[in-house]
Amino acid sequence: MRAGEEGGDRRRGPIMSEPRTPEPALNVQGDSPTGTRDEDAADGTQHSQRMLNFSDALLSIIATVMILPVTHTEISPEQQFDKSVQKLLATRIAVYLMTFLIVTVAWAAHTRLFQVVGKIDDTLALLNLACMMTITFLPYTFSLMVAFPEVPLGIFLFCVCVIAIGAVQALIVVYAFSFPHLLNPQVGRAAPRGLCRQHILRIVLRGPALCFLAAGFSLFFYPVSYVLMATVIFLPYINKAASWCRDRLLGPRESPAHSVEFFTFDLQEPLSKERVEAFSDGVYAIVATLLILDICEDNVPDSKDVEERFHGSLVAALSVYGPHFLAYFGSFATVGLLWFAHHSLFLHVRKATQSMGLLNTLSLAFVGGLPLAYQQTSAFAQQPRDELESVRVSCAIIFFASIFQFAMWTAALLHEAETLQPPARFGGREHAFMFAKLALYPCASLLAFASTCFLSRFSTAIFHLMQIAVPFAFLLLRLLVRLALALLRALRGLARPAQGIEEAPRAPLLPTPC
Repeated sequence: MRAGEEGGDRRRGPIMSEPRTPEPALNVQGDSPTGTRDEDAADGTQHSQRMLNFSDALLSIIATVMILPVTHTEISPEQQFDKSVQKLLATRIAVYLMTFLIVTVAWAAHTRLFQVVGKIDDTLALLNLACMMTITFLPYTFSLMVAFPEVPLGIFLFCVCVIAIGAVQALIVVYAFSFPHLLNPQVGRAAPRGLCRQHILRIVLRGPALCFLAAGFSLFFYPVSYVLMATVIFLPYINKAASWCRDRLLGPRESPAHSVEFFTFDLQEPLSKERVEAFSDGVYAIVATLLILDICEDNVPDSKDVEERFHGSLVAALSVYGPHFLAYFGSFATVGLLWFAHHSLFLHVRKATQSMGLLNTLSLAFVGGLPLAYQQTSAFAQQPRDELESVRVSCAIIFFASIFQFAMWTAALLHEAETLQPPARFGGREHAFMFAKLALYPCASLLAFASTCFLSRFSTAIFHLMQIAVPFAFLLLRLLVRLALALLRALRGLARPAQGIEEAPRAPLLPTPC
């Protein structure tokens, strides 16, 4: 393994596969040894952990509120959910997914950047605030893109924001390398600082360079701008594919004496488990909060309306909003149970692999779309003729949010020795239970979607039945799994010849009996 890769592995946080002797250098979270904190305060530097927590929280909020312009798509009661509306909604969802992933790229870039910058001073803290301020402007530019899809100004401003973010990050790199005591000590071991700074700046400015081209194309042919912006997301994978093809054609390159390959913004490269959990928890928390904000904004009756229509009875006025409250409780239960499944999965995860990070990002992108599912289901009373399409949109969002969680579990099983705790591996006592927990929502949402194809008249009842049944299934899941495993063992015992045959080895799916 190259020296640079060893440096990168050390920065990715503790890995439980084998014990390592702790080093006094900064870790991936930016922690410094306790004994050095007083010295840091004396020389004007600061511990970066609180700033990173603030940045993670802000980025998770920005990524999640991108869905608001989509949820506020106005469809009048007289307007049918025809192909034009479906196309409009599908376009807005696609643009939302692209911008969500771009914000996630910015989060990964910020995380990688502060693996190199170990300490901060007042100037770096202010530069980070400038970067965060630019990122907070992204939802407004996205709103312009959604409201005026054929007007280039929204795309242009979005690209300008991404360019500004890259410029501020480049300033952070230049400033930190100008004061080496701010750098992670491991940077100096990986490569000469000048070579390392050049490598980091080249990666930091790749995305802004593409957005600069996208901003130019937006002025006269905006579809190319969307292609270039999508390329920002897939650029790491394009680079990997190009390197693989080059190695196949020209042979593998010799490793340089000083490697700086430890620094990358690749979404597939594993981040620390704690940072992934923190960002994911932020997304789930903001999604749950957005649901109640809609309730507070849209479901408080006007005092004059209560007096005139309901003769001063607030109870009668609130009863009109019954379907909205039902949709809220169902949507909150969905968000909460998806978070619980995510939490349960990461309880058994030792380290996030390359593919797990990407699958987690895709799952969070659809979790961010759950407020749209709430908007669709709360509109059943106002637009009953469109309830079939609304149910299908909601089922599709829930399915993709949960199936990527299940895919994350599958990816972990492919490298279970390094990614999973022993109880969750094949044959472990928690394996079958985790399989059932993560498969519950994909199966329920897919079954509800398929049922609406045959029983379209009962689509609303089917969806509400799913929302009610899944929480109870979660409560009874461990008992149901134990009963299913006991039944499988009984069937296997009946199929085995009664005498003269040695007992077959235990199937890997079945855990050891408790």
